[in-house]
Amino acid sequence: MSKTQTTFDDADKVIKADSLPEANPTGTWKDFLTIAKMGIVISNLITVFAGVFLAIKFNSLLFMDELNVLALAVVGSAFVIAGGCCLNNYIDRDIDGLMDRTMDRPTVTGKIEAHQALWMGIILSAIGVILLAMTTLTAAVFGLIGLFVYVVVYTMWLKRTHSINTVVGGISGAMPPLIGWAAVDANLDIKAWILFLILFLWQPPHFLALAMKRCEEYRNAGIPMLPVVSGFKMTKRQMIWYVAALIPVSLYLYPFGKVFTILAAVLGFGWLALGLSGIRTSDDIKWARQMFVYSLNYLTILFVAMILVNI
Repeated sequence: MSKTQTTFDDADKVIKADSLPEANPTGTWKDFLTIAKMGIVISNLITVFAGVFLAIKFNSLLFMDELNVLALAVVGSAFVIAGGCCLNNYIDRDIDGLMDRTMDRPTVTGKIEAHQALWMGIILSAIGVILLAMTTLTAAVFGLIGLFVYVVVYTMWLKRTHSINTVVGGISGAMPPLIGWAAVDANLDIKAWILFLILFLWQPPHFLALAMKRCEEYRNAGIPMLPVVSGFKMTKRQMIWYVAALIPVSLYLYPFGKVFTILAAVLGFGWLALGLSGIRTSDDIKWARQMFVYSLNYLTILFVAMILVNI
């Protein structure tokens, strides 16, 4: 365990779960949407849709004949992801109160009671897995794996104990396109696994950029993110290596055509150039902010392009 990690028996630093202000909850539907982290849900559904769409395309199926599968995969994934986010809010409500970014969450302010967040997470997750099982059992299994890694392995364990949390947590974040593809084709073409790898390699530089921006908040909350335990220099090196590894993986999707391949190369090398510029930057936080924004644009453009070039 890192020396920077806050222990839960330190009453001066950690807000105990049983002392959170839950006496008079005044939560609205907007508060419940907040703990479901709808921004995360919607962004992940783009990759779910891409998985479904590409599976239909490369299995020579008719899109209109698979609309029911598309609906079940998208809605089921949305419920599983939202459920996992609710459980994350329930588990992290002690440390969320120690960070500016999360201190206003309804589970921290008391607008939503702890047991409400817990049951909302359980119910949404269960409904989501059932909906995915109505497509294929493989899709449901991937949904469960993603949920388990995010809630148990990442949130309950590694987030609080080890700087490798971002990497391992990336497994859950890379599941959506696999779920989408498996909903149509449980055998999983190699392209489905490439989509998984793209998302898996994309997440460390994305979230480590955020960790650099919020380094002192993580330090105060006792969360051993890589910038906290190893410093910015090591963090920047690791981010660069992940971006470099992402480039050849994205180019394995050359069957999508020359336009997509060129776009993937331009986006990848552009990100790598920005990453390398961080070696000599005098403003690490500004660079981290630029890396974070670029990562969002990279993923959105890449996955939208996958769909457009295959229409």
